[in-house]
Amino acid sequence: MTRTRLYHDGTLVSEDVPVREVSGHLTDPASVVWLDLYRPGAEEFALLGEEFGIHELALEDASQRGQRPKLDRYRTHAFLNAYAVTVSPDGAELTYSEIAVFLTGQAMITVRKDDGFDIEGVVARWDESPDLAGHGVGFLLHGLLDHVVDGHFAAVQQLDDSIEEVESLLFEGGRRQIEAVQRRTFALRKSLVRLRRVVLPMREVVNSLMRPGLHLITDPLVPYYQDVYDHVLRATEWTESLRDLVASVMETNLSVQANRMNLIMKKVTSWAAIIAVPTAITGYYGQNLPYPGFGRESGLLSSGALIVIVSLLLYLTFRRKDWL
Repeated sequence: MTRTRLYHDGTLVSEDVPVREVSGHLTDPASVVWLDLYRPGAEEFALLGEEFGIHELALEDASQRGQRPKLDRYRTHAFLNAYAVTVSPDGAELTYSEIAVFLTGQAMITVRKDDGFDIEGVVARWDESPDLAGHGVGFLLHGLLDHVVDGHFAAVQQLDDSIEEVESLLFEGGRRQIEAVQRRTFALRKSLVRLRRVVLPMREVVNSLMRPGLHLITDPLVPYYQDVYDHVLRATEWTESLRDLVASVMETNLSVQANRMNLIMKKVTSWAAIIAVPTAITGYYGQNLPYPGFGRESGLLSSGALIVIVSLLLYLTFRRKDWL
């Protein structure tokens, strides 16, 4: 599926222009085109190379999945790769969608490799800022990057909220609660590792776009790209701090388990000491030698009273020492 937009002098004049007619419109220096391809095949990539002069290495990178976020410069164009991310409703599982972008002086070509990327959100950002459309490809690229980076920021926020929920569960519940905390903490740590791989390289991508020489960003757009860069830095720093926080949660969870185990062992040991008293007394009176009260009812009562009294004393002593 292919989608196009044609701008002339900063005004949207046409949509869904056939791909083979795009190069004809670009003969006018005042024209700017956005071309969106969804899961293109080999023929569509070949057509891109013919119509826009895209380098074969850039086309190869766009056709393959799993490219790292990056910005590659060629003589007549640039290639950018980025990821949009979303977090599951439970705030633990991270999913991402890859998008490749070709940038020329008058055209921005996006290649979506799955349906997870919200391209309509990007289009809505463009429509909300028609006053910036006169800045050409830099305007289109800003709307795309702003959408992607805001998604990164929202994902970090959701993961932060999930970590706070896990922290509140650390000192509550029993064995099942501990296991639930372990599972969620592991899932959060895995999501943060994946998010870091996506967010961290974006700092260099946006920084490279702002360097002179690419000629895509006009002076009026610099503050807008600086704002995107600030969001990238905040998302990166936040992700790093959350990784440390998750590690702290995991260590605290292990400490809580160790403390609970020590408490259980303390209780078991105390009860064993209490039970040892009647065992010792009954064992002593079970010998074959006569003892006070041997063969009489008073012997049974005295031994029973001794068991109860000594066990109660041990219980009160352990209770006062907080061993039970």
